[in-house]
Amino acid sequence: MTITLATHQGMCFGVRDALRKTHDTAASGPVTVLGELVHNPVVQQHLATLGVQRAHLEIVGSSETSRVIITAHGAADRQREAWRDAGYAVTDTTCPLVKKAHAALALLVAQGCQPIVIGHAGHVEVRGLCGDFPTAQVVQDEAEVDQLPFATRFGVVAQTTQPIAKVQTLVARLQQRHPEAGIIFKDTVCQPTKDRQAAMERLCQDNDLIVVIGGRNSNNTRQLGETALEAGVGVRQVETAADLQAAWFQGVNRVGVTAGTSTLDETVQAVVARLKQIDATQRASSPVGRLAPIIQQAAAAMF
Repeated sequence: MTITLATHQGMCFGVRDALRKTHDTAASGPVTVLGELVHNPVVQQHLATLGVQRAHLEIVGSSETSRVIITAHGAADRQREAWRDAGYAVTDTTCPLVKKAHAALALLVAQGCQPIVIGHAGHVEVRGLCGDFPTAQVVQDEAEVDQLPFATRFGVVAQTTQPIAKVQTLVARLQQRHPEAGIIFKDTVCQPTKDRQAAMERLCQDNDLIVVIGGRNSNNTRQLGETALEAGVGVRQVETAADLQAAWFQGVNRVGVTAGTSTLDETVQAVVARLKQIDATQRASSPVGRLAPIIQQAAAAMF
């Protein structure tokens, strides 16, 4: 079984920076993360061993510690201010590319546009984007675009982990539905997401099955899996190597491996090692594998 690791996969710089800053903050005393620092259970378990607590961003005062951390997904400015006004010391680990999306949306609103966010309405990043702009509307498919009321000007941004092809399709749909409107689109899909999506597309061309590593509630991990399914390639999403099942790989010759942007390098390495172990076990138990020692003995006898 050939195992191919995607050229772009795994943890992005924004997540690494957030983890590093959280480690440094936790080293100097009790601290609470307002939500999930990143959507990965392995990371959450690791932070728990450091004594890092969790509270709700939306519930000001829910932290038992005087120091709190805004996650890599960001927050609305009003939420940061509310926590500071309540007397908490706030450490902000928002990804710079998420901050860029916030700035783009604020500029569009200042220009008099009806703000549109392409993404998942319930996702923490999207809630943060819309938090300071109550008129913002969130769409994630063509049906929702079709339901948007007319505006003379639309200003469109996207959740940073959305597939750029999907975003472009929805912007085109908006233009088709409202040809008389002015539409300004700011591409806020982050480069790490674009790189991982492009690498996934290449992976799908040469493999029979794709293993996607990442948290179950990670949007960018889920999007990687959906890209493979749209390409007609089978997908198995796992959070750790322990989730792999040998039966998935019976008769599979080529396996591609990728990982979401909040997946630790160690987790990826463990999954690849487990895949190699599964492959070795299956080869040893195959008819050819069982005959191998006999063939070797016969060859030795001949010489």
